Amino acid sequence: MNIFDRDLWREIFSTLTKNMLRTILTTLGVVFAIVILISLLGATNGMKNGFDRLFAGTATNSMFVWGQRTGKPYKGFERGRRISYTMDDVDMLREQIKEIDILSPRIQLGNYKQVSKVARNGQTSGSAVFGDYPSIDKISKKDLVEGRFLNQKDIEDRRKVAVIGNETVKLLYKKDEEPIGSYIRINDVYFQVVGVYKKKDGVNFDGQNAVFIPFTTFQKAFNSGNHVGWFAISVKPQYKVAPVLSKIKKLLKRKYKIHPKDTRAIGSFDLSQIFTGISAFTMVLQGFSYFIGLFTLLAGVIAISNILLITVKERTKEIGIRRALGATPKAIKRQIILEAVVLTVFSGMIGFVASIGILTFLDNKFGHTEYPFVNPSVNLTQVFVSFILMLLLSLLIGLIPANKAVKIKPIEALREE
Repeated sequence: MNIFDRDLWREIFSTLTKNMLRTILTTLGVVFAIVILISLLGATNGMKNGFDRLFAGTATNSMFVWGQRTGKPYKGFERGRRISYTMDDVDMLREQIKEIDILSPRIQLGNYKQVSKVARNGQTSGSAVFGDYPSIDKISKKDLVEGRFLNQKDIEDRRKVAVIGNETVKLLYKKDEEPIGSYIRINDVYFQVVGVYKKKDGVNFDGQNAVFIPFTTFQKAFNSGNHVGWFAISVKPQYKVAPVLSKIKKLLKRKYKIHPKDTRAIGSFDLSQIFTGISAFTMVLQGFSYFIGLFTLLAGVIAISNILLITVKERTKEIGIRRALGATPKAIKRQIILEAVVLTVFSGMIGFVASIGILTFLDNKFGHTEYPFVNPSVNLTQVFVSFILMLLLSLLIGLIPANKAVKIKPIEALREE
């Protein structure tokens, strides 16, 4: 009797449907196990997708470096000396640290977190005004609504152009006015608007009411000279950010005569640490999901094994007759194992369908809000691994009642009442 024999499957179907209530209750354990496993995996993926959306457009291998006040006296300099960077530092870092991919110097009008007066036709907006190079858009992408971002020609010609945010447009323009091509005034200096960006759903380090102008224009218009506020830096994909940041600090400390152990003089923010932490967090959640799902699934298939042990006891006389008529132990064992597999797979399919419904509900409920939960779904690999795991457990657990069945002796079984 082979596995594709019609009579074999008819007999399996007859056995499993003989007591439908018991069969249905038996399958619930596996159904719940698959629902828990797939739902947890899908929710974890949804959270990961949410974090990806939150940081969309931001380089994951980036950092920011700025100058602060020294915390230690060193080589004749007193504690509390202010460290300020210049454009010479940009060239030095690019030449001596080959791991750097993009280095974009930045400067802000006024002090950090301060806003400047931006005006137009009697309307004003308190906005953060940044002097930037076009390369900043590769580190922190702006979602443009219309127009363009800064380009190299703006830098070379020191054009008085600006890219403004939607919030600035609301404050300075009437509803039917077109901002592109119009002029705004920043500290009594006129700039032509060439681009408008909209609010991002995710992280925006510059705020939603910022104005971006060319770095070289900023130097000339606001007399900032050779000064640089801070550096936005991304490293090449094959390198890690932390060692590169350490090299940058070491180089800057040597140039500005900062104590090697001074941790206050140079401020920094390693954005890659956030992404690493998020990745580790989602991996732990995924492992936790498999752990919970595995033991719940194990409990479900054990319940199936117990029910099959009961059915083997009930079918003792039937098994004895089949053995007496020439059925081999292998054939008996194969049927019992197939019954375990059929019950488990059928339960698993119901669980998969129910899980899809739950994940669809979660996506409709949270997937279109600001909550970091996007497209909670499972990929084919996770489905395949879950299915194989379920199948292997059913085969292993099915061996218990199968071995019990083959140990039944025909003579003793025929005497069974």
